[in-house]
Amino acid sequence: MGKTEVEIQVYGAEQICASCVNLPSSKETYEWLEAALKRKFPDQLFKIVYIDIFDPPADREKQEFSRRVIEEEMFYPVVAIGGEIVGEGNPKLKTIVSEMKKFGYKSE
Repeated sequence: MGKTEVEIQVYGAEQICASCVNLPSSKETYEWLEAALKRKFPDQLFKIVYIDIFDPPADREKQEFSRRVIEEEMFYPVVAIGGEIVGEGNPKLKTIVSEMKKFGYKSE
């Protein structure tokens, strides 16, 4: 099965969401997730990007998703793979790993 390089999107903001006060910041979660996934899937290509919901890149899809996070008052960071939300507020590594396996990734 040919696998495509998955893009994991971490939507967040500098300010920690009100309900997530004792949790790491979106940026810290993004960095932790990147390191953890590189250990889980060594030598397998994937892309992980951080998107500031209040200043998203000039990509319509990312801008619309950012607007959704704000309007629906989701707990951020929100982790999405292929447009599907796989984690919110305090994302679970296990959930993200099993989602990646659906795309053909093999964990160590």
